[in-house]
Amino acid sequence: MPLVRRDIARPTTASADEAAARDALRSADPDMRWNAARALGADPASVASLAAALSTEPVPRVREAIMTALMRIGNEESVKALLPYLREQDAARRGAAIEALQALPDVTAPFLSALLQDADSDVRILAVELVRTMPAAEATRLLCEVLAHEPHPNVCASAVDALAEVGTRDALPALEACARRFADTPFLPFAISIAVARISDGKG
Repeated sequence: MPLVRRDIARPTTASADEAAARDALRSADPDMRWNAARALGADPASVASLAAALSTEPVPRVREAIMTALMRIGNEESVKALLPYLREQDAARRGAAIEALQALPDVTAPFLSALLQDADSDVRILAVELVRTMPAAEATRLLCEVLAHEPHPNVCASAVDALAEVGTRDALPALEACARRFADTPFLPFAISIAVARISDGKG
């Protein structure tokens, strides 16, 4: 009687490899965690595991690998995992999160209006940095809204600086109105005059 060969499932599928990598994110060995993060950059199902690992990861290069993996996945859940780090006290973590979010302008865009109205002025300033990577017309629209309503001169100054770089001529009325509103804050009208000149000269 001939032998009948039975196929045996082997844990060599992509899903099995990704499950193993998710487990490795909890390893005591930072090299294993680093390799795991790099392996999971194409697996949307791993966002929750990457986010959990990022919240406790003490090693900078592993944190960078985790953020890079979230950036490579680049979906809404990835952005939600990165946004809390805009409030991070550690400048390195905060800066890495900003860079990752700047690389995902389309996915980050729906969150910008809320960020630009956040109760924390520091978060609003960081949100302006995210707006810089938007298409010029959309960036101009969002930044002009900031200039129209923002009470904090430092946030307005950040918006003015961004408009000097990416703004279109549509920003000129909002810039001029902001200069009048903050006439008693000398540094701001001066910054606005520079932005107006750059945009008027054809930059915008």
